[in-house]
Amino acid sequence: MSQLGFIGAGNMAEAIIAGCIESGLYQPADLRVYDVAAARLEHLKDAYGVQGCASASTLIDECATVLLAVKPDKVASVLELNAKMLESKLVISIAAGVALKTMEAKLPAGSRIVRVMPNTPALVLAAASCVCPNAACTEKDVEVATAIFGAIGLCQVVPESQLNAVTALSGSGPAFCFLFLEALADGGVKAGLSRELALKLAAKTMEGSARLLLEKNLHPGQLKDMVTSPSGTTIAGVAALEERAFRAAAIAAVDAAYARAVELSKA
Repeated sequence: MSQLGFIGAGNMAEAIIAGCIESGLYQPADLRVYDVAAARLEHLKDAYGVQGCASASTLIDECATVLLAVKPDKVASVLELNAKMLESKLVISIAAGVALKTMEAKLPAGSRIVRVMPNTPALVLAAASCVCPNAACTEKDVEVATAIFGAIGLCQVVPESQLNAVTALSGSGPAFCFLFLEALADGGVKAGLSRELALKLAAKTMEGSARLLLEKNLHPGQLKDMVTSPSGTTIAGVAALEERAFRAAAIAAVDAAYARAVELSKA
């Protein structure tokens, strides 16, 4: 692939860089990074061997694909300042809440833009990302974007109309998982385990359960039934969760996050 440049060198940019190099999708020499914080550029250069750029315009000039990893409130100014140079580039944005039409309004007509919603497990190359190309994107553009985010985990193509739902589920979802993980560990501590052991067991149990579902491609109900023997410990716990409307609470959490994502996207 041709050169890929990152405007913004925060944690998410670093995760994507790590995934691209580890997967062999890009060589360090093919990656460029620009950030106002010189320390971040030095860190990425030392850790991954990527090349830092003195300015955003220098980076754009050298790269066929430009990934915007800046804060959402900085996207408009970056696009406006570099609009002419970005006209011939594939622009990928991971800025939450910044719609395709908003970015299109800052760039020349026909600019190719892909909006992406990754999530924080990208930091350990286990992201769940969804990409939304605009109408000007080619099939090759979509392939480039999905390859980049496939290097850090699962990647799916969705229409932008579904991105608020994606934000609510996989964007906010890690927080819900951590909340449940912490509660599982608390249960273990209540039953007599040390905090350290309870956290490790809870985390590995969640990780293993997710892998089992993805690799066996079975319905979660089937997997639950594999553990739930008659009059056993698991069904007693399941019954306690059902009595407290556990599933209804989880659905309500995603629904509330979705409603808030809609509000923010309108704002």
